[in-house]
Amino acid sequence: MAVKNSSRFTLEEGIEKAIQTYLQDYSAEVIEVTEKVTDEVAREAVKKLKAESPKKSGKYAKGWTYKKDKGRLKTGAIIYGKKGTYNLAHLLEHGHALVGGGRAQGQTKAIPHIEPVEQWAIREMQERITREISWRV
Repeated sequence: MAVKNSSRFTLEEGIEKAIQTYLQDYSAEVIEVTEKVTDEVAREAVKKLKAESPKKSGKYAKGWTYKKDKGRLKTGAIIYGKKGTYNLAHLLEHGHALVGGGRAQGQTKAIPHIEPVEQWAIREMQERITREISWRV
């Protein structure tokens, strides 16, 4: 049985190793770009929410923030309302029954401000990630 010299590769092994190295580098770049774009878009989405949220006293609008959500195979951001204002979001976004006795007595007008920003953020993430990755390939 012949001893194989570890410093020499066959052509197939060399190509396999080169492809594996390229894919690892590309994967690292994609992760880096995704993290950067996610952080940028989340920051901008919070600014948009603060600007577009209803302002009675201003506390609700000021309460928007985000946190990074990073796992082994995922990168994201969670945008949420803090300071006790999170429970108003659904009521303001969709409207609600008045205190006087259900929806038959009337309903407050919905103020959609979360969904438009959410849709913008989804589109923006896709476009930015695609743009950043496409020129690096």
